Amino acid sequence: MRGLQPCVYLLASSARDTLCTGVTSDLIKRVWQHRTDAADGFTRKHKVHLLAWFEQHATMESAIAREKAIKAWKRLWKIELIEKPNPEWRDPYPDII
Repeated sequence: MRGLQPCVYLLASSARDTLCTGVTSDLIKRVWQHRTDAADGFTRKHKVHLLAWFEQHATMESAIAREKAIKAWKRLWKIELIEKPNPEWRDPYPDII
């Protein structure tokens, strides 16, 4: 996964633990920022570093709309979204860098 591609992603501190939803045009860079605590905020405070799920979009507008929808979801729905393709909560980050 090289180059810029609008993505929605879910990070976790560990399986079924604290979740964070985000949107970016550069998933590799953004996840690296979360992993290295490059920015102060929620993910640093709660140690949310595991990339649990991501979804690519054709446009940033569609990615932002999807992020807003997911943020409004119940926690259980987010967990189901992750576990359908990733039941072991395997971090796909090493595969995309």
